[in-house]
Amino acid sequence: MRELQGTAWISGPLEKEWTMQLGMIGLGRMGANMCRRLMRAGHQCVVHDIRPEAVARLEDDGAIGSRSLEDFVARLERPRNVWMMVPAAAVQQTLATIATLLEPGDALIDGGNSHHRDDIRRASQLRLAGIDYMDVGTSGGIWGLERGYCLMIGGDIAVTQRLDPIFSALAPGIDAAPRTPGRAGPGSSAEQGYLHCGANGAGHFAKMIHNGIEYGIMAAYAEGLNLLRHANSGRVIRNADAETAPLEDPQAYQYDFNLGEIAEVWRRGSVIRSWLLDLTAQALQRDADLSGFHGSVSDSGEGRWALKAAIDTAVPTPVLSAALCARFSSRGENSFADKLLSAMRSEFGGHAEQAPHKDGT
Repeated sequence: MRELQGTAWISGPLEKEWTMQLGMIGLGRMGANMCRRLMRAGHQCVVHDIRPEAVARLEDDGAIGSRSLEDFVARLERPRNVWMMVPAAAVQQTLATIATLLEPGDALIDGGNSHHRDDIRRASQLRLAGIDYMDVGTSGGIWGLERGYCLMIGGDIAVTQRLDPIFSALAPGIDAAPRTPGRAGPGSSAEQGYLHCGANGAGHFAKMIHNGIEYGIMAAYAEGLNLLRHANSGRVIRNADAETAPLEDPQAYQYDFNLGEIAEVWRRGSVIRSWLLDLTAQALQRDADLSGFHGSVSDSGEGRWALKAAIDTAVPTPVLSAALCARFSSRGENSFADKLLSAMRSEFGGHAEQAPHKDGT
């Protein structure tokens, strides 16, 4: 490889120019598309994944594949820029292996959803070896290839500036949203969709809170639309018994709302319009009854960490707390507690359980 005026070239049948080189470990739902977006912007990607077929797909798209981490590192120019896009549970093992292959001046980026406390520790350890560790909270999901990725960056500001071409290529750009009134000039990096948030851990801390807010917004949409779905409860025939509270005014609940159309009208001019509402409308358009889902909602950890931070700092977060607990409930984690409630009612009052309605209510 040779250098020409700060732009790297690689030798081959045809010499191909590229702007910067990035090594990507982890070619899942986000890592692969991040590489594709970078290559579209003229960057070169060297890729590695434990699944050879994932590497082969990116090779077909123009990336340089590798067969091992040793091979991966050998294909990178110094100073190496390595981005890990792996699950949080796999970061430590991946980091422990790749760090032994890197050299002083190389940069190691964790773009997954790691805990910010781990970032502080990892950065301190890697600093002893002269390796720059960056934590980059990344949001964009499966839509990021076309729409871009929102990046929240933690680590050394000088390293952030060196990697700016990578971050700016991944980010959505200033046209992704209308400018905030009062802003003028060329626009900050935040307006482009990426931001240096502070020292190590700051990027993942910001992403942690971002995901906690996401939980709350999603729960609000889900609860509100579910309430609309049950606005026809006045037409439901209910058992008249001592165990079931009667509907006070059935005539007030005679509405059959089309939830897909409700979502559509909210998307236009409403103060609650958002991209999440756009996605909700798409889901309802495909399947109004959401019959393809069981309603078991996972949580990948960031909501829990956000609540831990809230407790540590004495900041009240009742909405985020309720949203996380709702996810626990969706997976049946409250089933024993519900059984115990029924048992206690039976013990003190002889109350018999009533069968749930056909829709689970």
